[in-house]
Amino acid sequence: MAMSTKAINLASFSSVFPSSLDKLNKPSKGVQNSFWVPRIPLVKAVQSPAESDTGRWAKQRRPQNADGDFFVDHSCIDCDTCRWMAPQVFTRVGGMSAVYKQPTCKDDRLKALQALISCPTNSIRTEVPPPDILEAQKTFPIPIDEKKLPGVYHCGYHSSKSYGASSYLIIHPDGNILIDSPKFTERLARKIEELGGVCYMFLTHKDDVADHGKWSKRFCCDRILHSGDVEACTADVETKLDGNGPWRLGQDIMLIHTPGHTEGSVCLFYMPLKILFTGDHLLMRESGLDIVEMYNRYSVGTQLDSVKKLLDLDFNWIMPGHGRRIEFKDIEEKNAILEAFVEEKYAHYSSVKNKW
Repeated sequence: MAMSTKAINLASFSSVFPSSLDKLNKPSKGVQNSFWVPRIPLVKAVQSPAESDTGRWAKQRRPQNADGDFFVDHSCIDCDTCRWMAPQVFTRVGGMSAVYKQPTCKDDRLKALQALISCPTNSIRTEVPPPDILEAQKTFPIPIDEKKLPGVYHCGYHSSKSYGASSYLIIHPDGNILIDSPKFTERLARKIEELGGVCYMFLTHKDDVADHGKWSKRFCCDRILHSGDVEACTADVETKLDGNGPWRLGQDIMLIHTPGHTEGSVCLFYMPLKILFTGDHLLMRESGLDIVEMYNRYSVGTQLDSVKKLLDLDFNWIMPGHGRRIEFKDIEEKNAILEAFVEEKYAHYSSVKNKW
């Protein structure tokens, strides 16, 4: 199938998209809630000769793995990808993933191989080279739910540059949309091309841009990112969202500014299928809903305010950048769960603030 060349009309409810030639406006600084949260500092590591042995150790099999072919090594970053892609095989032990049960049927083996391919750090391995790895590669991008969500795919091939974030593809009659960036591989690009290529690449925020430049070059697609999250590596994106939106991408897609995790975090609301693609704004972990405060790069209070904004949207699905997908029974269940989550977080941080 040829790559789609149709353009989706870009229009804003409250502002106009700046041209890609416009200079980036300095982001305005609003009043932020002063919730204090411990953060993990960003540290650039330099490997010494003595650390080469450590590197070899990192690729060795963890003892927590079940006996058998598949295993996870010590380089696992605990991104959770394999555990939600192949829960029949992988679990969490000692702060990392491990194989708790070797696949015993064809479907379980396929899911384990898909997780292996998607692992951002290549931490999942096999004792014997898998003869069916090429067949597993051909399954990407993977339809998420062909009956409930036709035309929505998980791209796989998670990138370490985006800390293992998920990327999605929407097949759209007016031009396909790639949401955040998977690791670039020509094998995946050819499969996406068979589905009609990419017209727009929507970047939810600055953390999950990964190989956006390579994908843009491969498909000549327009990249969309909020100006508050533009950095040196994304200075050449074609469309920089400015202001608070919301913005329209055609008639059935809305872009919702949800600052907090970063200043320029934006969610994509695909209205026909009632899906909200949230990036790192809101996700589901094994323990429940989460906004991952430890990795917040702007304001936890603002992020909670932005989660509260989602009560006004009629969606049943959350597709996050990290963690598990969520399907709500209806808008009432969605709002009840989000309201309880926000109120619990507000109460927690208010009590912490009072102690200080």
